[in-house]
Amino acid sequence: MFGAPLLIALPWFIHAQNNHIPIKNHREPQPHFAALCVLEYRPVMTKSEPEVFYTDPRLAQVYDSLNPWAADQQFYTDLAGQSPKRILDMGCGTGLLAVELARRGHTVIGADPAEAMLDIARNRPDGDRVTWILSDAAGLTLPDLVDLIVMSGHAFQVFLTDMEIEAALNTYFKLLSPNGTLSFETRNPAFESWRTWIPEKSFEEIIVEGVGAVAVHNDIVEGSRNRVAYETHFTFPDGQKHVGIGHLRYLEVDEVMEHLHKAGFSQVALYGDWDGNPVADNRPEIIAVAQKS
Repeated sequence: MFGAPLLIALPWFIHAQNNHIPIKNHREPQPHFAALCVLEYRPVMTKSEPEVFYTDPRLAQVYDSLNPWAADQQFYTDLAGQSPKRILDMGCGTGLLAVELARRGHTVIGADPAEAMLDIARNRPDGDRVTWILSDAAGLTLPDLVDLIVMSGHAFQVFLTDMEIEAALNTYFKLLSPNGTLSFETRNPAFESWRTWIPEKSFEEIIVEGVGAVAVHNDIVEGSRNRVAYETHFTFPDGQKHVGIGHLRYLEVDEVMEHLHKAGFSQVALYGDWDGNPVADNRPEIIAVAQKS
C-alpha cells in the first residue's frame, strides 16, 4: 500500500465515496474502446484523422452502450462538488460526464481530439450547455483558467512516453487556477487487470438501440506489467466485424507521483478504487487527485 499525502481536508468528498456505484459485477475494468481501442490509430492524443470507431455511427452507439454512467463518473462528479466551478473534461468522448457536470451548474469545457466524438457530444441532450473544443491534451489553450480538470475512462494510459505525459501535465498545470485540482485514473499494474481481457472472460453481447445485438470481446496480443497490446472485436447483427488494436502504458505509483511533482503539483492524494480506499496491490486503480499550489 502506498501512503500518499492527503490533498486537502474534504470530509464531504470522502463521505461521498462510500456511496459510489461499484464497478459492475465487480469485474476487473475491461478496455472495450473508451479511450482505448482508439489507440490502434491514435497511440497518443493527437489531431490525427478520426478512426473507424468514431466515424461509423453504429460503433458510436456501441461506445455509449458499453460505457454507461458508472463509479468513475460519479467519483469525478462528487469531486466537483456543489458550488459552481469552471471544469475541463479532457478526452471527453461522447460527453456523458461533461453534460452531467453542466447540468449540475458548472461551467464545463469538453475537449477531445476526435471530431466525430464531439459531434455526438454536441447532439447529446443538454449538449448545448457545454463548450466543445477539438484539441489534444498538449496543445489545448483556453481563454480563462479552470478550477478542475478531469480525465476519465483511463484515457491517461494513452500517453505511452514520458514526453507525452510531461507535455499533457504541463498543459494542465498552466490551465488550472491557483489551488485548482487535476484528477485522473490509470490502471494499477500490480492488479494485472489485462489478464482477464481474453475472449472467454471478456465476451459480452449488448443490445444497442437501432442496431440490435452486438458481440464484443477482447484478446491480448502482448502483455507485461507496464505495457499491454490488445485487440477488441465487434460483431454486428449483419455479420460485419471490426477489430481495434490498442497499446497501453501502466505507470507505477512512484512514476505517477514523480510526473505530477515534476509538473508542479505538490499536493497529491492517490486512491486504489472508487470508494476512496488507499492504493494496494489488490485494488484495480491508481486514482490521482492533485492540487496546484
